[in-house]
Amino acid sequence: QVHVVESGGGLVQAGGSLRLSCSASGPPGGRYGMGWFRQAPGKEREFVSAITWNGDRTYYADSVKGRFTISRADAENTAYLQMNNVKPDDTAVYYCAVAVFGPPILVEARSYDYWGQGTQVTVSS
Repeated sequence: QVHVVESGGGLVQAGGSLRLSCSASGPPGGRYGMGWFRQAPGKEREFVSAITWNGDRTYYADSVKGRFTISRADAENTAYLQMNNVKPDDTAVYYCAVAVFGPPILVEARSYDYWGQGTQVTVSS
């Protein structure tokens, strides 16, 4: 069992920045692929960004490329999503997800085994 917790959401003005954090706790020694998804009101959940278990590859949705940056802490199952130049369209609940079993296709939600409860991000215009 892996417990996933997000933090860092809130209200930000358009053009501002926000940093989300995700911590995944599980059996010692486990290393996981980690991803961020978001769901806006009335819309389906969509992929935002992901990073491999060792940080050697990152993935981004076209809508956030160049504005968002995913990273992870060395030797820890902690991932960060730095959100710069945010837009009102970025308003959504952001979910962190962990891929334990693989090899995962990190851009697909079905690859993830554990999910956090989500953190709200609201961008005002």
